[in-house]
Amino acid sequence: MKFVDEAFIDVAAGDGGNGCVSFRHEKFKEFGGPNGGDGGRGGHVFLVADVNLNTLVDFRFSRRHEAKRGQHGMGSDMFGAAGEDVTLKVPVGTIISDAETGDVLYELLVPDEVITLARGGDGGFGNLRFKSAINRAPRQKTLGHPGERKSLKLELKVLADVGLLGMPNAGKSTLITAVSNARPKIADYPFTTLHPNLGVVRVGPEQSFVIADIPGLIEGASEGAGLGHLFLRHLQRTRLLLHVIDMAPFDDSVDPVAQAKAIVGELKKYDKALFDKPRWLVLNKLDMVAKDDRAALVKDFVKRLRWKGPVFEISALTREGCEPLIQAIFRHVEAEQKAAQPPVDVDPRFDEARETPAPEDRND
Repeated sequence: MKFVDEAFIDVAAGDGGNGCVSFRHEKFKEFGGPNGGDGGRGGHVFLVADVNLNTLVDFRFSRRHEAKRGQHGMGSDMFGAAGEDVTLKVPVGTIISDAETGDVLYELLVPDEVITLARGGDGGFGNLRFKSAINRAPRQKTLGHPGERKSLKLELKVLADVGLLGMPNAGKSTLITAVSNARPKIADYPFTTLHPNLGVVRVGPEQSFVIADIPGLIEGASEGAGLGHLFLRHLQRTRLLLHVIDMAPFDDSVDPVAQAKAIVGELKKYDKALFDKPRWLVLNKLDMVAKDDRAALVKDFVKRLRWKGPVFEISALTREGCEPLIQAIFRHVEAEQKAAQPPVDVDPRFDEARETPAPEDRND
């Protein structure tokens, strides 16, 4: 399935049905009175977050979504039926904004969360509503109210705990394949990854986290160069960034330190908040470096980069060093989740009850 993370749609709720002017026409009832019913409500347009979706491709070629209008009122005190509602499904993590002003209207972060995109118009009143002691035969009615109409932009930001960052061909896809259930395309040429890939990493029973791999960045990405700038938004909701470095490039003239600095610079230009996220260095492809030379190579790299944060030495191909990395990531994500949870308010009466000694412990 093609990955689409941006779409524009037009939604239109149904108009309300018109009220009816009608009078009773029954035998032996000369003055039957009014019996025109109200019009029905127009259909609403709802949006629901579906955990089974991971792309907005359904909206790429289906732009307009319109609910049914309400049925008109009828005689014999019959009210019109409400218009049929329309329910649209989007992936969890979708942002809905006004297409004209750019203002963010909604953000769906909870599975099965439902919002009302456009409300249907109320139905008009029939002449039954206008009957009174001084107006026995009203001929008034009102028209149905129009439904809401909106032009919206849908933008998907995937929900992942960890994001992979790095140059093309740094081994990000190989790493996500080694540690998770994701199976992205892997080849020996740059720009193999053309869209984000999500994988679930199982650490133990009921212990897991989600990792995201985006297309590789190149220098100038913040100005639109390459493909990675199109998907940097998917890293904005992550708790941790893993900066994957190719420590054994095919071209001897390529300097891993210069590449690492270029990525950090592009990250800062794109979004300061994204730059400030916790970021770890993952030095990859060390299986292609002689064991006797690894320590000196890593030490020289860290010194030249002036890196103060965590450093992990791995080989995604042979999975060497991957297990310690996974365990460290899980501990970090677990700590972040606990810190984000709101404190639980405890009734002070329960504290007093715990401090009260049991009867057998009292000194009577």
